[in-house]
Amino acid sequence: MGRGPFFFLDGVDAETITQRAVELHGYELVDFQIGGGRQRLVRVFIDKPAGITVDDCVSVSNQLSRIYAVEGVDYERLEVSSPGLDRPLKRLQDFVRFTGAMATVTMRLPVEGQKRFVGTIVGADDQGRVRLECEAGELVFDLSEMDKARLKPDI
Repeated sequence: MGRGPFFFLDGVDAETITQRAVELHGYELVDFQIGGGRQRLVRVFIDKPAGITVDDCVSVSNQLSRIYAVEGVDYERLEVSSPGLDRPLKRLQDFVRFTGAMATVTMRLPVEGQKRFVGTIVGADDQGRVRLECEAGELVFDLSEMDKARLKPDI
């Protein structure tokens, strides 16, 4: 039967291994995706305040390839890239960092009959609440009740 999912290794999963390696090199792990099946694809999205270059992606990719070999992570393809202009916002720190930026927030359940909101990030507090200035005024959302949130680029 085997050991179970190929991305779990003796209690430490590939995402944790990746996060440690990325942060050790001064980057932020924005998102981590794995695809099972025949290709066993690993996608890693990194960021840093000054932005990500191709050289950053190459450096992290090379480092992760070596670490995955040592840790026994079974994969066929590794993709390392920037999160893009419409960067996902997943943690409270993301909303603090991008205060003043436009964002699109989708809630798990409707709030006042609506699930999708677009507005300017006003801030976030220690209780996990995010403030967004929308057309209807300032709204407060609990981060744990958000389905997804992304920056809305000025294009």
